[in-house]
Formats: sequence, C-alpha cells, structure tokens
Amino acid sequence: MIVCVCNALGERQVRAAARSGTPTACPIAAYARLGCKPRCGQCLSHAREIVRAA
Repeated sequence: MIVCVCNALGERQVRAAARSGTPTACPIAAYARLGCKPRCGQCLSHAREIVRAA
C-alpha cells in the first residue's frame, strides 16, 4: 500500500526504514533513511502509525 504519494513510498519501505535505524516514533527520521522528506504532509499521520508499530 502506498503511504506517501509525493515520494512514492510504500508501507513496506517505511516499515523497513523504521526498523533499520535507532528506535524512534518519528516518521521524518524513517523518511530520511530512505533519502527523502515529507512534502505535503498528508501521509504523516499514517506513517507515524506504521513507524510506531514497527
């Protein structure tokens, strides 16, 4: 499932990025690990849920 349309990030990518680094509930840190940053911000609430669950 697509989480971030602006960056074309899927749920699996965000979950893997959240697991790969220092534990944090910040989706912006997970995006940074993927080499991007949120643009419009519409995805942040859903991305935050994914990162917390990971």
